[in-house]
Amino acid sequence: MFIKRAAKLITALAACQLVGVVGSLFTTPSLPAWYAALRKPSFTPPDGVFAPVWITLFFLMGVAAFLIWDKGIGRKGVRTALIVFGVQLALNLAWSALFFGLRSPLLAFVEIVALWLAIAASILTFYRVSKPASFLLVPYLAWVSFAAVLNYAIVRLNF
Repeated sequence: MFIKRAAKLITALAACQLVGVVGSLFTTPSLPAWYAALRKPSFTPPDGVFAPVWITLFFLMGVAAFLIWDKGIGRKGVRTALIVFGVQLALNLAWSALFFGLRSPLLAFVEIVALWLAIAASILTFYRVSKPASFLLVPYLAWVSFAAVLNYAIVRLNF
């Protein structure tokens, strides 16, 4: 039983961190020239803040997903919660592809609104299965709220 639960935890953590790694493949090439040249609002965090914050948030997401998955895929609400969670993970990755890969802050802003809604839906569906799991997603929603404001400000200042 312990090995099965440990494998679930490692899988959930790895899946979430993998989204971050793949997202960084879009982000990293755009940082030195394109992103650096954008006008940014005064509240933009230093570049060195983003990676540790995202690593932490993906870790919290992984733990939250594990807590849901560990309830049993056949239990009411678990499958739905994990599907909604998967949608928000895909939207998270899509934001990096749009903002940094396509270099389109406007498309990324439209998409981050959908991401925010998907995170909120994840929190609600997780809450029905595991309150602690839902609480682990709250910092993620807060950060994406801040990111949406930052994204919007970048659109306003540059386009």
